[in-house]
Amino acid sequence: MDFLKSAVASAMAKGSSLPFSLGDRVDANDTLWTLHNATKRDDSTNCSVFTFDINANKSRLPLAKNAMRKFRTLRHPGVIKVLDTIETESHIYIVTERVAPLSWAVKRNSVTEETAKWGIYTVASTLKFINVDASSVHGAVRVSSIYTSESGEWRLGGFDILSSMNDDEAIIYTYGSLVPDSARYSPPEINKGGWEIIKRNPLAAVDSYGLGSLVYEVFNGSFTGADQVGKTTNIPPSMHQSYRRLCAANPKLRLSAANFVEQGKKIGGFFETPLIRLTDDIESMGLKSEVERDQFLNELDSISEDFPEDFFKMKVLPELLKSVEFGGGGPKALTAVIKIGTKLTDDEYASRLNPVIVRLFANPDRAIRTSGFTDVAPVVREQTVKAVLTVIGKLSDRVINGELLRFLARTANDEQPGIRTNTTICLGKIAKSLSQGTRSKVLIAAFSRSVRDPFVHARNAGLLAFGATLECFAEDDCASKIMPAICPALLDKEKLVRDQANKTLDLYLQRVRKHGNTMADSVLPPPSAVDTPSANNTNVARIGTSNDTSWAGWAISSFTNKLTAANGEIQPNGNGKTPARPSSVPQPTTIAPTNEPARHAMSSLQVEAPALVRAASDTAAQTTEDLVTFDDDEWGADAWDEGGGETETGFDEDQFFDAGNSSALTSPAPATTTTAAVPYDDGGEPDFAGWLAAQSKAKAKKPLPKGLNKTGSSKDLPVRSADVSRTTTSRAPAKPAKVIDTTPKDEGEEDGWGDAW
Repeated sequence: MDFLKSAVASAMAKGSSLPFSLGDRVDANDTLWTLHNATKRDDSTNCSVFTFDINANKSRLPLAKNAMRKFRTLRHPGVIKVLDTIETESHIYIVTERVAPLSWAVKRNSVTEETAKWGIYTVASTLKFINVDASSVHGAVRVSSIYTSESGEWRLGGFDILSSMNDDEAIIYTYGSLVPDSARYSPPEINKGGWEIIKRNPLAAVDSYGLGSLVYEVFNGSFTGADQVGKTTNIPPSMHQSYRRLCAANPKLRLSAANFVEQGKKIGGFFETPLIRLTDDIESMGLKSEVERDQFLNELDSISEDFPEDFFKMKVLPELLKSVEFGGGGPKALTAVIKIGTKLTDDEYASRLNPVIVRLFANPDRAIRTSGFTDVAPVVREQTVKAVLTVIGKLSDRVINGELLRFLARTANDEQPGIRTNTTICLGKIAKSLSQGTRSKVLIAAFSRSVRDPFVHARNAGLLAFGATLECFAEDDCASKIMPAICPALLDKEKLVRDQANKTLDLYLQRVRKHGNTMADSVLPPPSAVDTPSANNTNVARIGTSNDTSWAGWAISSFTNKLTAANGEIQPNGNGKTPARPSSVPQPTTIAPTNEPARHAMSSLQVEAPALVRAASDTAAQTTEDLVTFDDDEWGADAWDEGGGETETGFDEDQFFDAGNSSALTSPAPATTTTAAVPYDDGGEPDFAGWLAAQSKAKAKKPLPKGLNKTGSSKDLPVRSADVSRTTTSRAPAKPAKVIDTTPKDEGEEDGWGDAW
């Protein structure tokens, strides 16, 4: 039946000339009014409409008309704000600000203690105004008479029997018992002697009892009757004494609402809470002195996240914006504005905050201007870095990974150690906001630089940041870049840094080891797939092979493998002959004959290994340059290493073998050949003895170290035999060749050939 009534009323409102459009019904059936959400037709703003059906409640029509009159005349911040009242033959409409019944939240037990104290304080202050200033009695103080506004503030309504005690014909004496649930909420003297008895008792006694029942119902979720009045279940201990006096059975001993507020506002009282102080101070924000304003803003910053967000959006934010723009609120007020702004939706932020922030670019206060990254005052730069954490959620990806990182790269190299430290902390906290392609490159460079900072707290911040952003890096970067950057800090002069370095390194070790356990044992092909030497190739490399298990076999094998990978092996052409030597390749050196007939049957291609190594390295470098494309972003990670710094790896693998090549290696002296040389197929391995002979010639002008024969020459070196046909399949018994001991003596200096490496 109630649904049909609501539908009929809604249809009438939509089809009539009323200045609003009715929406959903939101009342809780505890009053004689039907509450609807509505929209004003002229400006489409939200409102609420209290509707009374005259035909269905003719006996209570005097109560509805009394409420309409009182809403028109009673103005107070704690009272529901009335926009319009309309009376027709069938209905009475009271158009108000958008409100919702408090009973919804109370029945769900969703009201926090801090919010409950704040709301009870508002209701008590409003009752103080009604009892003292208006000399009136509300008569129906209960949860169903209270509503919450869009800002989350509690508003007092239910003015059905609100009466002035100066009126002898007040409606409360005649119609007080017609209020729904009157017997359950009325004080004991009213239930015994009727409403006329209030003339013989203190004016505030009835409302004091109603305030006591409200306190119990708010903290317990329901109120069943007089037997619960005075019980302190779930009520904060600081309120017990005053609450009991509100509910005293003797009306002359009850504590008035005015005295209840006074006791709660004493130092250490139950109404001395940050939220209540904020409510009292926000209205006079523009009138406060600088000291009072700073104190207020400091307290605002400490307010818990549990406080009603709607109140900050609707009440605190507008006042702070006025203070920032016109009232000299300063940077603290702007910080509070940005903090509250994080709770706004994108549309709300764009409509309410963006215009103000844009206007602040022209503000002459250097502490407010948002270009503080480059300010000459260190304190401004530092506060600007700290402010990044507040606004990061509202910045676009392009701004974060472009302009913002360029500014942070500048502050990371700031002359002030505190700014460098805070920049590292800032980067660690905004790591998840960076793009995937930028994150690893920027953070590794920035934190590695911070770990080398001369300021102890900057080094500690870099290690902490590495630990906090562990999941942002790939395992390869952890092992090759981050752990080497952390290791020097293990022996830092400060114990604070050493301890943190050990903790951070342990985190990365655990991750790298865990990843290593998931990797394959080897990527090499199985032994059966390894290529074996050809059956007709009887020439075995003289300086180790890939299967050589001697002490130096692994080094030479790796050397030749790199050579083959870079330039490939020399292969004969289709007719079995070796391709013609280019003019740019040096001719083979003179090959001296020996007394070994078998070795005389062979010839070798005298190739200088270092020269081949250079060619291999150059080719590999060129190949790498052709295949790899470096992505230089807009600002470049090099910005984090301005002013120098070590490289991350220490050397370039491709340049390592080229570092020591001398001019003697690249320009060997021409030699004459006694016979037509047939190239010796050594499987692609370098002629180490020939290279050593060339080195000896190159170093001939240098004094030889002790222990070497100074009269010796390159002719004394063992060389390969002269030209013999490659078709030779047998060898004569070989005689031992003359060998020069080139091992340096203990007391001598290095002979210099090792420098070429």
